[in-house]
Amino acid sequence: MLIRRAGALAALMLLWGTAAAEVRVQGPVEFGLFENRHQEFQPGERILAQAGQNIQHTDQVPAKLGSKFGMRYKLEGKVAEDTPLTLLYFTPGVVTPDGKRHDKFEVVQKLVPGAALDVMAYEFTESHDVVPGQWHFMVFQGDRLLAEQRFTVR
Repeated sequence: MLIRRAGALAALMLLWGTAAAEVRVQGPVEFGLFENRHQEFQPGERILAQAGQNIQHTDQVPAKLGSKFGMRYKLEGKVAEDTPLTLLYFTPGVVTPDGKRHDKFEVVQKLVPGAALDVMAYEFTESHDVVPGQWHFMVFQGDRLLAEQRFTVR
């Protein structure tokens, strides 16, 4: 009897450990241009947005200050101490004022179990950010790809 209980407990622990590591996207991934009523932006200017900001479903992004584009998705199985997300932003070559070219930006983001939705977005806030061409966004947990989307900035 004791052996059977120990085996059941071990199986439960194994299942719990596996579930904690299995973050996954639930439902569709929204992607596109985050809508904003403000039209004319100045370099460095940002408008604080609400959590429920509408997304215009498109993969075409205007090459202008204030354009904010990306993905919004729901993740299941999040545990705060689990492997964080890695957000990769592949760019057509952003050149910063220091003269360095950036073909990729990487952001490591801790999992927030209480967050209803997760967002990966990029906003053109500086003139040097506005680079026409192909932008590719990828969300990983460890080496597992959870979501990705390509955008054309023009």
